[in-house]
Amino acid sequence: MALKKFFYTLMLSTLATSATVESTAEEFKYTDEKFADIQMLRYKVQDFDKLNLRQKTLIFYLSEAALYGRDILFDQNGAYNLRIRKMLETVYTDYRGSRDSKDFKALTEYLKRVWFSNGIHHHYGSEKFIPGFSQDFFRNALKSVDRKKLPLTNGQTVDKLCDEIFPVIFDPTVFPMRVNQKDGDDLIRTSGENYYGTNISQAEVENFYADMRKPNDERPVMYGLNSKLVKENGKLVEKKWTTTGLYGPAISKIVSNLRNALPFAESKEQKAVINKLIDFYVSGELKDFDDYSILWVKNTADLVDFTNGFIEVYGDPLRFKGSCEGFANFKDLETTARTEKLSQNAQWFEDHSPVDPRFRKEECKGISAKVITAAILAGDLYPSTAIGINLPNSNWIRKEYGSKSVTIGNLTDAYNKAAHGNGFDEEFIYDADTRALIRQYGDNCDDLHTDLHECLGHGSGKMLPGVSDDSLKAYGSTIEEARADLFALYYLADDKLVELGLTPNTEAYKSEYYTYILNGLMTQLVRIKPGNNIEEAHMRNRALIAHWAYEHGKNKNVIELFKKNKKTYMRINDYRELRTLFAQLLAEIQRVKSTGDYEGARQLVENYGVKVDPVLHKELLQRYAKLNISPYKGFINPVYTAVKDSKGNIKDVKISYTETYDHQMLRYSTDYAPLPYIND
Repeated sequence: MALKKFFYTLMLSTLATSATVESTAEEFKYTDEKFADIQMLRYKVQDFDKLNLRQKTLIFYLSEAALYGRDILFDQNGAYNLRIRKMLETVYTDYRGSRDSKDFKALTEYLKRVWFSNGIHHHYGSEKFIPGFSQDFFRNALKSVDRKKLPLTNGQTVDKLCDEIFPVIFDPTVFPMRVNQKDGDDLIRTSGENYYGTNISQAEVENFYADMRKPNDERPVMYGLNSKLVKENGKLVEKKWTTTGLYGPAISKIVSNLRNALPFAESKEQKAVINKLIDFYVSGELKDFDDYSILWVKNTADLVDFTNGFIEVYGDPLRFKGSCEGFANFKDLETTARTEKLSQNAQWFEDHSPVDPRFRKEECKGISAKVITAAILAGDLYPSTAIGINLPNSNWIRKEYGSKSVTIGNLTDAYNKAAHGNGFDEEFIYDADTRALIRQYGDNCDDLHTDLHECLGHGSGKMLPGVSDDSLKAYGSTIEEARADLFALYYLADDKLVELGLTPNTEAYKSEYYTYILNGLMTQLVRIKPGNNIEEAHMRNRALIAHWAYEHGKNKNVIELFKKNKKTYMRINDYRELRTLFAQLLAEIQRVKSTGDYEGARQLVENYGVKVDPVLHKELLQRYAKLNISPYKGFINPVYTAVKDSKGNIKDVKISYTETYDHQMLRYSTDYAPLPYIND
């Protein structure tokens, strides 16, 4: 179960207007280059220089461990990705023809998209993007470079390499979707991810893991999380990701850097966390991962923290396999006071939730929340990342030990600063009063929505006995994200937040209600190509909530879509009634989750979260194109350099922000690429 909320740059960041684009005092630029539908940003690691040497060194080694997971994710996202990346990079660096030609410029853009998406499929929509350069150009370019630099196997010629790889790159019918979620399709056979071998069906996968479950097991491991499922001699077997198994060379590098980090751990508890993660990477036993998760969620006192492992399951259409991710961070002590107020009152929020009392937790255990400063992003958190994370994903661990919720403050800050004055609100928000409301309260309420979503939303509710974590199958991620979003939306309008000093008054919540509904009904559609349905779980979640509320509030005209000057706008006529609708939908979605009602989940998602109105879609795309805003944003990491004394001991860690996007990606492909091009 994936438990993170992505930052929606279409609405939430684009409405910020009070910040400057760059910090001129320190000459730190938040915005960087644009390509395709993407803009690159930089994030500042505020107060890194105030950390002591032990903490800086710990972050350095945790960052190194995180970066070594990059090639694992590329391979997880598609079996051909590592070879394709190498072919593209070799032409990009060594091609001696005209670099101003149309084909070479198209190759440059395609390569940057492959880097950004960690593969040949869109990082968010999951559809394969097709190159703008010709097959003849690429074949001739590959023949023009040193063949020793190409991913040739078993005496393969360049032509044979092209014959094998080109259909994967150029043919739109080959692996058209990395993660297919279309109702009625065999989701395994029609998805291009690399978590499953060839000739395996959805039914086989579901039955394989259903047979693994132990009856009445109250503490089940997350079956399948750290393995590839393949057929050998007609039998399904798991190939685990361990130091001696699949992805062994990369995992061994991760483990080596985790061991380097051990002497610099801030406490014996943190040292135990790192040691248990190492145990998991060596053994591959999911019980070790559960033990690591328990130690990790209980360790809340240290300033520096990290995640590393096979965590989120968005990349698997059936939600078994965990994508590789990692990042290092440290606590923002001043801002964390905001989130601590929520975690300290978790039981009050649970007790007053509008869901059936059968589905509430009698006791909220171990819920912690903090605002952090990201120090490095890696794997499935890079370059596109979350601004809030709630872990662990195991339901029984969350029930018995609690969860950690984080809001990544310096990333939110970077998004806001990059969004200054882009014209979005003037184009899509009709009335000046609503725009003024959002300018005044939008940032505050957006941060609170993230905090509530992560800290309390994902941590709320309980499953009934006997309901398995994967009972909702392909719809599980969408339902879970909708549950957390609705929890946050419902409580944003509660007087309790005013009482806690988290919102300034009883009107501020309206800014978030408006931006959320506008995004779900309209503006998030600019991320979708004409003719496509909504595929990504977070987008389906927002569409589900917005369309359900719109349809169920029609008799009271709660939400209104209207035309002015041939443009479609949205207004909310009754904010309090909208909150009542959020409460009703939250109660239903919690029931679906708690009872494992697969058909109920399917009906909600398919009826409200998937379909796109083509007429409205066309209008929105035309209006958005005039603004010249990139609908997707991602980050360039800072560069850490360990300064060593004559004995090889680290005496300082320096940080810089000047590395360009292409240089960083090429460096990562050289310095953090221990895997072979084919991983079986």
